[in-house]
Amino acid sequence: MKSPTISERVSVVRNLNLRFRNLATKRSFLWIGGSVLLILILIIIVAAFLLDEPLRRKMEADLNNRLKGYTVRIGRLDFHPFGLSLDLEESTIYQSAHPDPPIAHIPNLSASVHWKALLRGRLVADFELDNPTVRFDLTQFSEEARDETPIEEKGWQDAVQAIYPLKINRFVIRNADVTYIDKGPFRPLRITKLNFLAENIRNVESEEGTYPSPVEVEGVVFDTGKLSLKGNADFLAEPHVALKGDFQVDKVTLDYFKPISERYDFSVRKGVLSTDGSIEYASQIKRIMIKKLTLDGVDADYIHEAPSAPVKEMTKEVGKTARKYSNKPTLELKVDEVQVRNGQLGYVNRAAKPAYRVFFTDASLEIQNFSNHLKDGVARGRAKGKFMGSGPSQLEVQFRPENKGPDFNVTLGIENTDMRKMNDLFRAYGNFDVVAGMFSFYSEIRVRQGKIEGYVKPLFHDMDVYDERQDREKTMFRKLYEGLVGGISSLLTNRPREEVATQTSISGDIESPQTSTGETVLRLIQNAFFKAILPGFEKEVSQRRDGHKPKADS
Repeated sequence: MKSPTISERVSVVRNLNLRFRNLATKRSFLWIGGSVLLILILIIIVAAFLLDEPLRRKMEADLNNRLKGYTVRIGRLDFHPFGLSLDLEESTIYQSAHPDPPIAHIPNLSASVHWKALLRGRLVADFELDNPTVRFDLTQFSEEARDETPIEEKGWQDAVQAIYPLKINRFVIRNADVTYIDKGPFRPLRITKLNFLAENIRNVESEEGTYPSPVEVEGVVFDTGKLSLKGNADFLAEPHVALKGDFQVDKVTLDYFKPISERYDFSVRKGVLSTDGSIEYASQIKRIMIKKLTLDGVDADYIHEAPSAPVKEMTKEVGKTARKYSNKPTLELKVDEVQVRNGQLGYVNRAAKPAYRVFFTDASLEIQNFSNHLKDGVARGRAKGKFMGSGPSQLEVQFRPENKGPDFNVTLGIENTDMRKMNDLFRAYGNFDVVAGMFSFYSEIRVRQGKIEGYVKPLFHDMDVYDERQDREKTMFRKLYEGLVGGISSLLTNRPREEVATQTSISGDIESPQTSTGETVLRLIQNAFFKAILPGFEKEVSQRRDGHKPKADS
């Protein structure tokens, strides 16, 4: 083979040198470019770090300028420039009027671009809250209730917008803890492990009646109960958010509600609530459909106080409200079935002197087809129990939604109740007590179109009023009065059956046709039932003496 010439060798060397120079130049450019990029990254990181505190101060000021009645403190802000996200750490919310204790504490709030939506061409935000706690007491709740500024005008939406410039499309709350603390020796109302998820919030404008955003809620209520809701929402609906979904509440203990229920004349000492159904809440329709509501072991009283002027006015408003929403096309409430099992239900009259309580033990109740619309038909209920813990009792009721006033039928039967357990009642209405006797009571009442018809029939068997040992400490006049009562009872006794029996017809107009069904029932309990428990001694004596039937009560 012919050896390369000197010129050829020189040419090869030159080409190699040129290649090495080009390669070195490229490496220099890559090194310089990488160094510049690294410096830029370091500058951005340092700038972001240096900007965290100024951003925190500005954001805190913006939040507080937009909120009404509340103040926010942000512990720390971390801005992440490469992910275009930020974290707010150890944020606290205070009610301005009552800042101690704080209303809420949020250990971490993350706001970022919702990358999944960005892939679809939409620039929106993703908000996530981890382990937030919300705690408020009666004072703070009352302050909010007194505030004339509606909640939607408090500036919360503007405040959220101040945190992150993009509109929220996905909102997540993980492991929240919500607590309400009432006054007195009552346990706080607490919901724990509360999780919330809402997606597709910034959906394009949807048609009315459609719900494009999936929503899920779950949590633990009062340590043992559970709640869940799964459905869809329209967060862009006007004038408020629209929601449609199925809910379930399981084994919620009712004694936690005692401080609240007593403000509305109910005392709930124990019981467990379970229910499931569906809800739809929108501008043109508000619908609650409950498949089944169950109360197990409930122990509760309705408490009647001497009504003050404000209470009377409130009662009138309740009646107006009941009629307002009866048969209203935009509001539907229906309960397919209500069950009360193994309950104790009572009525306490603190307005009487002395106060008394009547109650049913071993109570079971079934109500079917309850609705606020006449189109759904008649609601029917049946109940059984023991009056004053001893008298087997049965109740049947049919009622219809109010239109021009209460509309219901009631049939009640009570048998063989130990009268000694009714002494508080006798003292309140007859100023005497008994030491022996059995009591039975029968009644049928119908209320419709402002009219009331029916009867009440109490029966007393083997009643003994006076007992010298029991009455040893009573005054002479008191003993004389009770002796007279016992004597009249003996005079009226049906000798073959050893009973005192009276029956009083009830007919006429309702005292106030504009009252609600609940108020009408309570008045019947007081006026027709309890007062009729006393056999009307004077009336019976007058009847026997004059030889004619007394006039019927109305």
